[in-house]
Parts: sequence; structure tokens; C-alpha cells
Amino acid sequence: MAKKQAEKAEATPSAKPEAASATKPEAAQGKPEKEKKKAPARAKAEAAPAAPAVPEKPAAAPDQPQPAPAPATPDATEPTKKKGKAPGTAPRRGKKFKNTVRALQQKLSKMGPVSVKQAVQFLKENKRSKFDETVEIHMCLGIDPKQSDQMVRGAVPLPHGIGKSIRLLVFAQGDNAVKAKEAGADYVGADDLAKKIQSEGWTDFDAALATPDMMSVVGRLGKILGPRGLMPTPKAGTVITGDVAAAVREFKAGKVEYRADAGGNVHAAVGKLSFEVDKLVGNIMAFIDQIKAVKPPSSKGNYIKSITVSATMSPGVPVTA
Repeated sequence: MAKKQAEKAEATPSAKPEAASATKPEAAQGKPEKEKKKAPARAKAEAAPAAPAVPEKPAAAPDQPQPAPAPATPDATEPTKKKGKAPGTAPRRGKKFKNTVRALQQKLSKMGPVSVKQAVQFLKENKRSKFDETVEIHMCLGIDPKQSDQMVRGAVPLPHGIGKSIRLLVFAQGDNAVKAKEAGADYVGADDLAKKIQSEGWTDFDAALATPDMMSVVGRLGKILGPRGLMPTPKAGTVITGDVAAAVREFKAGKVEYRADAGGNVHAAVGKLSFEVDKLVGNIMAFIDQIKAVKPPSSKGNYIKSITVSATMSPGVPVTA
């Protein structure tokens, strides 16, 4: 029995080293597997390129001025703002002017329509501006300007002028050119004036007359003179069919052209506020009589709907005539 126990005791220590030796290789075999798993991650990190180094800006010297920042460029998509007032915008008026106009309108509403003489006296009594205002007449007519046979247009000589120097151009040649020059026309000529207007766009005059033999020359200027109301036409009375000198004197003295607008209204200047009352009344009545005389036959109903007289800086005064 003792021999068997001794043999067992000798056998057990040898078993432990074998077990230990058996476990060591297993542990040794496990390390390479972990290293294999970590190897791809290291390879990726080594293969990735390094980020380029950003160069540092050199510090500016204390005495050296800093460069100004670049101006911001406007975005191309943003609409550019136009300068000036929008079309149709009324001019700005001061509080004093608005109060004055409001007071005058209250007076007029109480007065109602008045005679031409009373209207002129009212304008002169309520003058507020320092300059010599222009007196104007505005007539609303019962016509249809779209109908050619109802168009009201022409010229009327005012007995006392309009208080303004008229720069008059006359297309004439030969004896008619001499008569026009002697009567006081500012510019007289034929082809030479037509070429100047065509080439330079020259329109430095207030009215233009022409003799019938010059209409072939004047006809080429319609695109330039027409929109400015300077084109000589028989309807406006600016084509001279009678005495050339008399026509020039009438226009220089203050012959006023008129033409109904799209709303059937006629406007004209009839003098200055510094005129005597009787002279202004005479000019206004001459204009009203002329408009009555050219009433279109096809116009039906009330021909003259309203008449208003005003000055440059005053509200309109309704009148009866």
C-alpha cells in the first residue's frame, strides 16, 4: 500500500507541468490572432495621407497700417434701385403750403362758380408766391377725341398776349423769307434748318410756321417735331396761307395753340398774374369764344361741361361763361 501511494505522489507533480505546458502554447497561439486583427487598422492609418500644414500668417508690424477690407460686391440677382421719384408721384409740399391751399379750397367751395372777372380778382387777391405766376384756363368739353370729326384743335390770337417772348421759326424761301424776317421771326430758312433739325435734333424754339411750298421739306421732320407739338399743320393754323408778315406778328404777339387731350380737355396759358384785370378777362373771353366757334357738328349734348381758371400756385376757380 505504501509503495502505491509513493508512486501516485511521484506521478502528480509531473502532471502539473504538462498541464502548464499545454496551456502556454494555447495562450501563445491566441496573441498572433489579436495582432492580425489590429494589423489592418494600423495599415489604414499608415496609408492615409497626412493633412497639409496650414501656413501661419505673419504677424503685422505694430507701425504698419492694416489693409482695408475689400468692398462687398453687390449680388447680381438683387435688383438695382433707381434714383428719383416714381412716375406719378406728387411733389412734396410744405405744411404751410398745404394749409394755404386748404383754406383757399374752403373759400371756393362757399363761393361756387363765379364770373371770369371775379375769378381773376380772387387769384390776384390770394397770390402767395414771389414770382409772376402764369394764368391758365382749363375747359372740359363734351366731345369724343377718338372720333376724328370731333377733334378740337387750332390757334387763337390773344388781344393782350401771354407775357412771354415767343421764339418763332418760319420755313420759307424767297420773298416770304424776307417778309418773315422783317416781321420779327427769330429763325427763317428752308433746307438748311431742316438739315440742322434732322442731324442735331435741334428744337430750340417755341413755335414753327411754314408756307405751303415748304411742306415737302417739313414733312421729313414729323418724327422730331410731331411729339413736341412743333410740327406745322393746317389744322393748327401754323401753315401760312395768307399774309406771311401778319401771321408772324400774331404768333409773336401771343397766338396760342390748343388741342383737346384724350379726356376731351383743353388747356392754355392766357397771360400773367401781373396783368391788369381787364386784360386777363379779355384774353380769357377771347379763348372761350374761339372754343365755342369750333364746336364739332357731330358733338351732341352739352358741349362745354366746365371752365376753370387757375394760376401756377393756386387751386382752380370754377367760372361761368
